[in-house]
Amino acid sequence: MPGSKAIDIIKDDLWKNNPVTVQILGICSTLAVTNIFLNTLILGLGLTFVTAFSALTISLIRNIIPQRVRMMVQTLVIASFVVIVDIILKAHVPNVSKALGPYVGLIITNCIIMGRMEAFASSNKPLPAFLDGAMSGVGYSWVILIIAFIRELLGFGSVLSIPVMTPLLAALGSSEGWIQWSFMIMAPGGFFMLAIFIWVANNLTSHKVAQAGK
Repeated sequence: MPGSKAIDIIKDDLWKNNPVTVQILGICSTLAVTNIFLNTLILGLGLTFVTAFSALTISLIRNIIPQRVRMMVQTLVIASFVVIVDIILKAHVPNVSKALGPYVGLIITNCIIMGRMEAFASSNKPLPAFLDGAMSGVGYSWVILIIAFIRELLGFGSVLSIPVMTPLLAALGSSEGWIQWSFMIMAPGGFFMLAIFIWVANNLTSHKVAQAGK
């Protein structure tokens, strides 16, 4: 795979065609689990693993999959890797697995994964397909991690369940603890943060395009 093509794939998936800010995909999980940073991190890693290896598998067998059943095969491949992720989570981080609940299983129907299988993996060689799948997962993950960081910080006053805001206020001389922003850990807080993030990202992109056109 030429280096220029790899760079184009990385840039496209991380920013230019980001699955969350540009394609507006994976919104349900973005809103549901981003009030706790650790849960968001685990989900992002799980989705990246599933997307990367599903793309690799689909690319390897793309020439032998009958067109009429290709989506069924893609779903089966994705489901197999989701089962692996689910088993690993239940074995090693059962509390996180319980907190994520059905959202691990719903990775199977995540539009990001199905979209990359159809748009890229089914028509490209294994290495580019694997890179595209991995970068799509990373592109999704970095967005939801930033949202989760802000939501947990303001909503609970902590990051990774470690108190941050109350010690910070104490260091600044305040005798009062952090007053939690309950709004930020509720679904409306997720909508609010996601909307701001998309607005900022799109404005930055528009600004870069305008600068390039001068």
